[in-house]
Amino acid sequence: MLRSKLIHPVLSRILGEAGHHATILIADGNYPASSKRGPRSELVSLNLMPGVVTCNQVLEAIVSAIPIEAVSTMQTETSGPYALDGDPPVWSDYRATLKAAGLELDLKPIDKWKFYEAVATDDHILTVQTADVQRYANILLTVGVRMFP
Repeated sequence: MLRSKLIHPVLSRILGEAGHHATILIADGNYPASSKRGPRSELVSLNLMPGVVTCNQVLEAIVSAIPIEAVSTMQTETSGPYALDGDPPVWSDYRATLKAAGLELDLKPIDKWKFYEAVATDDHILTVQTADVQRYANILLTVGVRMFP
């Protein structure tokens, strides 16, 4: 029986095989996961119905299982139909989840097109497609190093 919050067998296998600098995308329900992934990335679809599951729920499970050294988000647009004034509400949830996991990491927003480029690398090992309906909920995690005393 696993002790972390993460109990999904496929996610556990992929994360167990991950090494330092590997990246994991937790994608919202609008992310084009079929075409915007790294060449070695595995896709795990957890999009049951709108809002189930959310990116933050997946983040909570993943941070309970592996070390994370960096967290990037897709930068919001300031004009056009998807524009937001300020940070998306989901980013507050991410900050709270990271803090609850004992991680002192800042969210690093990346321009939308640069975000797609950051995902489409050989280091990208996993995309978890959620059904999160919040705008700008995509989050890219970089695997850290497990430290022993």
